[in-house]
Amino acid sequence: MLRDNGAWCRLEAEGAFTVHVGWDQYLYIGSSRPCEAALARTRSLGLFPERLHASPYDFAPDDPEHVQRPADADFWARLHWTVSAHRATFLEETHAANASRWHRLTRDNIEAVRSQLAPRAQLAVWPDLLTDVDVAIAALPDEGLVEIIWENQDEQIASTVVDETRFEAVISHLASARAAGVISMYAGEGLPLFTAVLPDRDGVLRARWQTEPTPSDRDWAFLKTLRRGQVVTGTVTTIASFGVTFVDIGGFTAMINIPELSWRPFNQPSDVVSVGQKITAEVLDVDMVRERVPLSLRAVQEDPWPQVAQRIGQVVTGPVTKIVPFGLFVRIEDREDGFWGLVHTSELDESSGNDIEVGNALTVKIIDVDIARRRIALSHTQTRTSRPEGDSKDGSA
Repeated sequence: MLRDNGAWCRLEAEGAFTVHVGWDQYLYIGSSRPCEAALARTRSLGLFPERLHASPYDFAPDDPEHVQRPADADFWARLHWTVSAHRATFLEETHAANASRWHRLTRDNIEAVRSQLAPRAQLAVWPDLLTDVDVAIAALPDEGLVEIIWENQDEQIASTVVDETRFEAVISHLASARAAGVISMYAGEGLPLFTAVLPDRDGVLRARWQTEPTPSDRDWAFLKTLRRGQVVTGTVTTIASFGVTFVDIGGFTAMINIPELSWRPFNQPSDVVSVGQKITAEVLDVDMVRERVPLSLRAVQEDPWPQVAQRIGQVVTGPVTKIVPFGLFVRIEDREDGFWGLVHTSELDESSGNDIEVGNALTVKIIDVDIARRRIALSHTQTRTSRPEGDSKDGSA
């Protein structure tokens, strides 16, 4: 007979027949057909069946919109990546409520562990235990329900759920442990890194577990709604020191790398966006393994380079922005984020080349625009027979 906090399980043929074995020592059987003969047989055995309209173990999630992550190809790829990155080392396999097994994971044994899991089990991925057992013991609260996990010298893993009345008894088992950990059993505390449920062999997820979604689980559910090329709106939350811009797109933090901020030149990301700014961007990719979403701000803007290519042959005057050993750069548009091009030393007038400084105005001719490589070639020497853009034959503007 099962006792309080014992394992319980649910067997169902959806819409037809159910058997719920409960920790309250009762067995709940439901059927879509009349069961008069079964009831009579039960009474003849000296049992006392009671007719109910529903089982107290019927599945009723706290959040009806929460979708449990299946242990599919994306889950196992993420698990491999997480273990390789040393972010997780334990897999908790719950094969019946209040009954679980723990597996230490390495990059080499994940598939072997996977082959031993019980059908429709709930899986939870955890970081490593503390090798300093005293630190783990110190993490015990003054009171409350916790799960204590420990690994003995034979690398066997055990766990138990206890409250403060049994802390001392369990601590004695930890004296010879190699590692240990303490997990709070209260909602919102001590959550694993991410969770999943094993689907059946046909890929359909039929097991129904009541789980509390972790931040990673919520991210996974959101990522499932995104697709490459989708246009999203969000708010800039951070501009990192290494240049990446982070954007909140509905509770998930996406990222914009420097080249995807603008078609036009800029010195730093803050020249283009600011923290708190609302933006619209395009989804470049949805990485379900690393749970990353790169965005592009420039993808939703018109590419100005084809228009720049139409200016080949024009003569313009602009400031020198940089001087390098093989030439100098000149901005060809009268705006701070204007495009600039290279005047190679072979296209520079020798009589004035040594006297030019950054900030000087220089008249140049646009001789080539490479759209694919985003480069503009300019010539100073070819302006001798050309007029600057906007000049008329009589010299008037």
